[in-house]
Amino acid sequence: MRIGIETLAFYTPHYFLDLRTLAEKRGVDVKKYYDGIGQEKMAVAAPDEDVVTMAANAAHHALEGIDRQSIGAVMFATESGIDQSKAAAIYVHSLLGLPKNCMSFEIKQACCGSTAALQMSLGFVAQNPKKKVLILASDVARYDLDSPGEATQGAGAAAMVVSVEPRILDLSPEWGTYTEDVMDFWRPNYREEALVDGKYSIKVYLRALTEAWREYQQESGRDFDDHDYYCYHLPFNKMSRKAHLHLARLTHHDDIPDEELLSQIEEGLSYSRVTGNSYTASLYLGLMSLLETSRCDLTGKRIGLFSYGSGCMAAFFSGVVLPGYRKHLQTERHRRMLCEREELDFARYEDFYLHHLPTDGSDYETPKHETGLYRLAGIKDHKRIYEFSGAAVDRSSTETISGLQKNSVAAA
Repeated sequence: MRIGIETLAFYTPHYFLDLRTLAEKRGVDVKKYYDGIGQEKMAVAAPDEDVVTMAANAAHHALEGIDRQSIGAVMFATESGIDQSKAAAIYVHSLLGLPKNCMSFEIKQACCGSTAALQMSLGFVAQNPKKKVLILASDVARYDLDSPGEATQGAGAAAMVVSVEPRILDLSPEWGTYTEDVMDFWRPNYREEALVDGKYSIKVYLRALTEAWREYQQESGRDFDDHDYYCYHLPFNKMSRKAHLHLARLTHHDDIPDEELLSQIEEGLSYSRVTGNSYTASLYLGLMSLLETSRCDLTGKRIGLFSYGSGCMAAFFSGVVLPGYRKHLQTERHRRMLCEREELDFARYEDFYLHHLPTDGSDYETPKHETGLYRLAGIKDHKRIYEFSGAAVDRSSTETISGLQKNSVAAA
């Protein structure tokens, strides 16, 4: 039975900060960002955006052409959760009008949560071949202002449908995984900003890559040169370069010129370079970047994928690109979304960053920004209220915020 990715879509906020602006404000050479970490821009979520709205925006497009009644599960991976009890998947399930007999739950293991969802979906679809799984990965990467991590912020969401009718990528069954209890990156419940030991995290990332690759190689019998392209988790773009050269050395392929090695990863970095880190979504944003920006026909090419989640868990797996994949991509929409974004000056970036929702449950209406089809309308009675802002549609409930009637879905 063939199981793989049928559709792929991503969403990134309408606003971005050019890292040249950040460099000028922080008094550093812009090359530290553009060249040193390989980043040029970072997406900035508006005050009426969160992981739910970004995921709903991505999923709305991933479900184009899909019978929504066929969705048997929604698996939502995030490390920017908004509730300690209720899964973010439930909110998206409601916004998208998915069937009532659809399992919906949240998965957490840093940036690798989305890959855990993908692996879990393979078993679900194998047991329920008439059903499809909607996987959501959505995050806001947030660090302290004027900290080493500030330039590696970003935001975005990826959505994919997994089924026995893959049109884009046929996933191979062999996986290599690795888990180790480390403190390289974490975010306690009392903080909105993550904490990270950057140099240590890079070491753990490479160690996890080594171990996950070894198990994958043992399970699959494939070597380095059995893969045509590679995509890696991208906390920042230069990490992909470090990872790929490390893997080449590990597999005794370091005699290949760097230029040739890096050609296997470069096209997968285009989107991340201008969106920044999106945590759980970053690997799959890289996959979309490779598929949509490559000048070559990738039909029949095997792509190696490495997922890393700090703390830590990692996985290495692969898939083969299917014939006709290009007509099932959303290349033009993605390019248009990136091109039509609005650049923030530094003052407005700080205003967005410093905006906070009430922490005491007070009723609150969020200021309206350019946020796509779905937005966070506000807080009422300790509930987040979401609305579809793109068109008039029927909704399962209505709420009043500050005396204004909204077509909305309440998220308790």
